[in-house]
Amino acid sequence: MNSANIAFILCLAYIVGLLSTIFPFPWGGFAVLILGIVATLVVPRFWRKGPKPWIWLVAGVVGLAAALYFQARVPRPATNDISRETGAMEQLVTVRGTVESMPRLTRTRRAQFWFQVSQLNEVIGKDGPIDLGKPVSGKLYVTVPLLQATGLHPNQRIAVMGRLYKPKLVSNPGGFNFRTYLAQEGSFAGLSGRKVEFLTEEKGPKIGWWAIRQRIIRSHTRGLGFPEGPLVSAMVLGSQSVNLYLPVELKDQFTRIGLAHTLAASGFQVSLILYVVLLLTKGLSVRSQFIAGVIALGIFMALTGPQAPILRAVIMGAAALIAPLLQRKIKPIGSLLFAATFLLLLNPTWIWDLSFQLSFLATLGLLVTVPAIIKRLDWMPPVLAAAIAIPIAASIWTLPLQLYVFKIISPYSIPINILTTPFVTILSIGGFISAVLGVLWPIAGGSLAWFLYYPTHGLISLVEFFYELPGNSVAVGAISQYQLLVLYILIALVCLFSWWRNYWWFAGLLAVTLIVIPVWQTQTALFQATILESGKQPILVIQDKGKVTLVNSGDASTARYDIIPFLQHQGVNKIDWAIATDTINDDRSGWLTILGHLPIANFYSNSSAENGYPGQTEIQKIVQVRHGNYQPLTLGQIMTFGTTLTRLINSEAPMLQLLIDGQNWLFIGSLKADEQKQLLITEKFPKVDVLWTSGKRITAELLKVVQPKVVIVSADEVDLETLANVNQAKIKMFVTGKDGAVQWKPSGTFETTLELTEGYNVLL
Repeated sequence: MNSANIAFILCLAYIVGLLSTIFPFPWGGFAVLILGIVATLVVPRFWRKGPKPWIWLVAGVVGLAAALYFQARVPRPATNDISRETGAMEQLVTVRGTVESMPRLTRTRRAQFWFQVSQLNEVIGKDGPIDLGKPVSGKLYVTVPLLQATGLHPNQRIAVMGRLYKPKLVSNPGGFNFRTYLAQEGSFAGLSGRKVEFLTEEKGPKIGWWAIRQRIIRSHTRGLGFPEGPLVSAMVLGSQSVNLYLPVELKDQFTRIGLAHTLAASGFQVSLILYVVLLLTKGLSVRSQFIAGVIALGIFMALTGPQAPILRAVIMGAAALIAPLLQRKIKPIGSLLFAATFLLLLNPTWIWDLSFQLSFLATLGLLVTVPAIIKRLDWMPPVLAAAIAIPIAASIWTLPLQLYVFKIISPYSIPINILTTPFVTILSIGGFISAVLGVLWPIAGGSLAWFLYYPTHGLISLVEFFYELPGNSVAVGAISQYQLLVLYILIALVCLFSWWRNYWWFAGLLAVTLIVIPVWQTQTALFQATILESGKQPILVIQDKGKVTLVNSGDASTARYDIIPFLQHQGVNKIDWAIATDTINDDRSGWLTILGHLPIANFYSNSSAENGYPGQTEIQKIVQVRHGNYQPLTLGQIMTFGTTLTRLINSEAPMLQLLIDGQNWLFIGSLKADEQKQLLITEKFPKVDVLWTSGKRITAELLKVVQPKVVIVSADEVDLETLANVNQAKIKMFVTGKDGAVQWKPSGTFETTLELTEGYNVLL
């Protein structure tokens, strides 16, 4: 066996060793080592012309070493990391340090940037200032008002005043793991900033690659306007460089229909750059072509920044340039494996970076699947066959991972990718040329970019058209790691073995069956009630054998980050009954966000909030346009939602009674103690199994009247008097701020998302 094949096996062993870290340390690494030992003893008996036995043993050792190396490189807070300043958390502080990234626009219209800290200048607590000028280290996730971010750029010394916080654990099923995201970036705390102060005045011109990126963005925007200019810049530089200027809504549209990759500079752009460079230097020597290509790749990487997909694509491109120089035939899959191994040696934690995984899988799909698809499309013109084969191949290899992570599928993904390929090609090439010209002469770069207006506008119009189509994304629910593994095994079988390749439709049918049948069985059998953790906003989701009832939506942020991810995790594509009990207008804005993702068949609104709510007419219009039913929630009337019976007892408090699978639930809004006592006089309370409230205070009188077996509080905490009342009555209590989401099962059991080490239930 030659050295190239040995290197291939060792690179593969290294990657497998990193993947084994999905299991508890160090068992995954030892499992790879054991596999290497078994292969050493068994494989030579069946593969006599294969690798020598010692190679398998070395591969096992490499796998174990990779797992150990991963653990050594996992970011951990230093002893003086700012996240360890527990006394400063949630207090007003001023932190000094250096800006690490260009600001980007968040959904809340604030600017976010990474901040390397050096000093905790002051902490203003309840007892006055403490710890003045304390040296600290670490990296902060900082958000500030948009105007405060004006003029910020990397390597700038600033002081930010705001409140430190630690990211919370995932409190709802399917929720975004903000703590893990920060840890992957080497950060363990955040800062909600109020004010930014520049510590030094800059003299002379602002220099740096960030300044060149800004020059390109301004050049494109000057020639194309908004949002066409930032969109072209994103396709050339990557959306991370243009985040502050690219509308969040436009990014959502691209992502929702399966075009997110077009806004991430990666392999496609590298291929186009090399194609143009080699075309322009066609008459020159191989050495000159190599030099020109390396310079172009270097400029491209410097402009976009050292992101994992960019590094992978540049290394692959460099390998393609080196092969003719050495007069050797390039092996694309070997080059891809080498590129991945090299990157993972630089940073092994990238193995769990989603952008790295998707980029690697998409490239692998292009290398191993595109030729087979083009062969079947040989009756078409080559350009058209390639335009069809590329998105199909990339989608086949990335779809299982997307299902596993996002729990949704975009049915229009392949058609829209085929239709937009000409637009993306023109804009990528034209955008790169105008970008280079814009660096040298912004007016000329903007003038050249002007010719890209109609292709850019046409691309946006095409995206908006597909985005408005019904069913632009379908939730399939959570799939297991074993389902993910089987899906990729099926894909590999089709690519490697002729029998499976001839019967690809059979493999596809198996893959669909593997996903659809378990989801269908779960949906038709599942019955549960879930109270989501959403601060003080009470949210209840009842899943009744395929039918879904949603009580309250909260604000837009709650709907986007709590409700919609949970419904996607559960594979929900329609809300059958929606009940809005909120009487505060701001607590209803989430319905518009939900309606942007899911249809609502029947919408019931609390009559006390019908007047004066700005979004009421818009909600009603959207529901009715989609052939839904909109009506007030009638006081005292018993209504049937699936097998659940509901009655609005009081519209002002509000009070809502629910009969869920024979269990009597009572919801009461946030009421003060005197309001609860007055309500006890005016209303006749039923005895209930579950008392659910959004208030921090529950009086002993209320508990005595309703006599609940379980109390659930949708709040961050409860007061001490309520805790004493519940303890005295020997009632089990859950607080969503401490326990996370609370799920009730027909067996009568309650499950929580978070496991408490200390809290209210421990005290009972």
